Amino acid sequence: MSAWLPTAPCTPGDCVTVAGPRAGVVRRVLRLAGCLAVLVTGVLAAVPVRALAWLPAERLVRWWSRLLLAALGVRVRPIAAPGRPAGGSLLVSNHVSWLDVLLVAAVRPGRMLAKTEVGRWPVLGPLTSWGGTIFIDRDRLRALPGTVEEIAAALRRGERVVVFPEGSTWCGRGGGRFRPALFEAAVRADVPVQPLTLRYRGADGRPSTAPAFVGEDGLLASLWRVVSVRGLTAEVEFLPLLPPALFPGRRQLAAAAQRVVDRHRHPDGAPADAPGCAACVRSVPGPLSIPASASVERPVGVPGTTGAGAEAGAVGAVAVEAESGVAVAAGR
Repeated sequence: MSAWLPTAPCTPGDCVTVAGPRAGVVRRVLRLAGCLAVLVTGVLAAVPVRALAWLPAERLVRWWSRLLLAALGVRVRPIAAPGRPAGGSLLVSNHVSWLDVLLVAAVRPGRMLAKTEVGRWPVLGPLTSWGGTIFIDRDRLRALPGTVEEIAAALRRGERVVVFPEGSTWCGRGGGRFRPALFEAAVRADVPVQPLTLRYRGADGRPSTAPAFVGEDGLLASLWRVVSVRGLTAEVEFLPLLPPALFPGRRQLAAAAQRVVDRHRHPDGAPADAPGCAACVRSVPGPLSIPASASVERPVGVPGTTGAGAEAGAVGAVAVEAESGVAVAAGR
């Protein structure tokens, strides 16, 4: 993996705990069996459903995601869902788990960004490809400008694209900086950014880190941990839209999105730290502000500028922006 990719200090041993009531072994096995049945049904149905263009694909994706979450014992709770923008939109969220992808799809489906390896996974690979996932090679920095332009083209066509701009999964107590590279797509397409905050709670209503998928955690171990929890609730909170025209460029747009997401990360107060979780809490960057005197000029190569040289300059700027990171679904 390239050294420029962002990483989180969270680890399963330090940051992940399974508190509260546990599901019995029989219930865990039944949940796993139900999950497998829903996955297989999705794979078998992907080809014929895709061939029937008249079917409401978005509604099917939403139902299938809710069914899969229910099979895992996860209840979905949308909060403050606003009206949908008329055209395309870039959905950005904090990143905790592989469950995040299902959670967003269960409420507001969109095209996900994922690493190329996901497309080759058994079972999940065909499903992600059918869902219109945009793939990126995370080990190749040169691939980033092309991905930004592919996302911008999808946004111009009126599609929704979902990204996790922290570029890595965190345990949920803390979070990473929103990397600005992919916000460039919203700026170029001149579509609003829709910030989301994802939270997981146990049966007692307190924040839970059980779904976190961090560090060297394995997918099977994480899956077993999820099905072991009773009363797990996943919340997705929609926050006010951010029009790119109100910000000087992608960095300020990313900072504004991070501020609103962080503000709602722990609405009822920050949860108590796990023994080693202080590291990830200390890593959370402070709020970024836009000075009142900030220039409102567009960066080169985005709407409001002209010429092939300007566009090439913008692509080059994204390519060399090593600190920008890549937002990948459930990628660490």
